[in-house]
Amino acid sequence: MAQQAEISITEKSDPELVAMALARDAEGFRAIMRRYNRRLFRIARGILRDDAMAEDALQEAYLKAFRHLGDFQGASAFSTWLTRIVMNEALARLRKVRRMPEVPVDTMQGRILDFPTGSPIDNPETTMAQRQILKLVEEATDKLPEEFRLVFIARVIEEMSVEETAELLDLKPETVRSRLHRARALLRRELDQLIGPIALDAFPFAGWKCDRLTDKVMGELMGP
Repeated sequence: MAQQAEISITEKSDPELVAMALARDAEGFRAIMRRYNRRLFRIARGILRDDAMAEDALQEAYLKAFRHLGDFQGASAFSTWLTRIVMNEALARLRKVRRMPEVPVDTMQGRILDFPTGSPIDNPETTMAQRQILKLVEEATDKLPEEFRLVFIARVIEEMSVEETAELLDLKPETVRSRLHRARALLRRELDQLIGPIALDAFPFAGWKCDRLTDKVMGELMGP
């Protein structure tokens, strides 16, 4: 009888990865981070509106989550539990910044606007146009009031369902729908027809940035 092929770590379920992490398996921690880095970075950035601050908040949130992984009881999805920790960390940092008006919220020196495609783009004019569109999406999203911005990021950019968004933000489904409608109306004034699929690539967090954060968290978590 042929031996069953071993399941790739990327195909393992969240409970399986959590069990690995609880057993102090480094690959379990890494797999969790690589699975959720993009979503969690977007959520943190949606609150803080600054790439560097969002990355710092995400790193600290991962450390808190992993150090208290045994507290996860499974009452909600693991992704929701993890996202709430990131939101709480980002909101705490935002409150701290607001108490210190001399510290600007947006201190970032550079942007991380990439336009990921399946193959390289040879036309520099096309590449520049795409980057300009993404910049407009990012800036317009940043201008939304917080209650609309978080719903828009969850529903449109992160493609979460109404129910997932409602659970995450502790809102009623109808509130999520009404806030998304309002967010779209506000954005449409500046972006017109640019919201749709282009918004899905806003605020990327992949490649070397993803690897760098993963390595930082693992260094703190596992020690020398």
